Amino acid sequence: MFPKKTFLSVAGILAATLLVSACSSGGDTGGSASPVTPGGTSAATDATPATVSIDPANATGISPTTPIVVKAANGKLTDVTVTNSKGKTVAGKLATDGTSWTNTEVLGYAGTYKVVAHAQGTDGKPVEKDGDITTVSPKKQANANLIPAPSAVKSTGVGVGQPIVFSFATAVKNKAAVEKALSVESSPKQDGSWYWMDDKNVHYRPKEYWQPNTTLTVTAKIYGVDFGNGVFGAEDRTETYKVHDSWIAKADGNTEQMQIFHNGSMVKTMPISMGKDATPTHLGPHVISFKSANYTMDSCTYGVCPPDPKAYRSDEKFSERISNDGEFVHENPNSVGQQGSSNVSHGCINLNAANASWFFQNFGLGDVVEVTNSGGPQLPVWDLYGDWSKSWADWQKGSAL
Repeated sequence: MFPKKTFLSVAGILAATLLVSACSSGGDTGGSASPVTPGGTSAATDATPATVSIDPANATGISPTTPIVVKAANGKLTDVTVTNSKGKTVAGKLATDGTSWTNTEVLGYAGTYKVVAHAQGTDGKPVEKDGDITTVSPKKQANANLIPAPSAVKSTGVGVGQPIVFSFATAVKNKAAVEKALSVESSPKQDGSWYWMDDKNVHYRPKEYWQPNTTLTVTAKIYGVDFGNGVFGAEDRTETYKVHDSWIAKADGNTEQMQIFHNGSMVKTMPISMGKDATPTHLGPHVISFKSANYTMDSCTYGVCPPDPKAYRSDEKFSERISNDGEFVHENPNSVGQQGSSNVSHGCINLNAANASWFFQNFGLGDVVEVTNSGGPQLPVWDLYGDWSKSWADWQKGSAL
């Protein structure tokens, strides 16, 4: 049996222990603490209002190709509507995770667009965001005109020397921006580059002549591109060209003969007469740009008019233009006696009737006539298709990029 004093001390200790336990238990069950999720994060932390952004936001004068991007954070987009001033809805696509939306339909020039976006946050509450966008209003719009016209060579294709030319009616100030929007894809793949002849014309040629049977896909994605001086691209364009067999004529002023090569093999030789000393034929590769079975040649078309002694006007057969200053390959019955022995023309390459007819039947747009030993100057790069007069290194310097 314990003494009385000892019994009371043990009882006091037990009572104190129970009191402390009761206080601790009461603090844990109070209403001030948040429940804990299985991942260890409180539900209150996840319940956050959504925030919505529109880019570009309340912008003016933007390119119509600039994408409208709507994003939601701490939630998901429920719907996005973009309408123009006439109430027409612009097509768009919502991301699979619901956090972003982008228009899939390009905008128009000089347009005002209303953006209305709705989202729901993790707190379950809806959020709305509005914005206005205005696109640029061009002073002028420029089309990408292609030379040769695709319709003109659809059935025949083009020769291995054919440059691809984009010609713009309005001068291009921002050449680099426009050039970035242009492309020529060749199959099989061949290296090529652009060269600006002037402010309106840009040419594309490969490092070497095109390989026969090459397919060229030519694209101008100029819609929305700033040409400078208030001019913008009017519309995109894509065309396809086919390169036919290789036809190359090699005209030699020393031998007064022209050798014909088909896909690299010589198939014919014919006597010729080229430009006389006063009007020598240009040196270098020439590219055929035009042909006509009956054609009136008039020196006045390139500025040599009567009473200039170099002026002429005559009707010729089987004519194929090889430069813009009056050089053709054509039949000339008046020089048959000199063909094969001396140069007597105004710069053209003269043939007899049989050879001119054969040449006309086999050579067409983009085929090549290489002139050597004519006594003339080099064909200028700017003279229609003088593209091949430049070395590859010099040609690449003509690019704005």
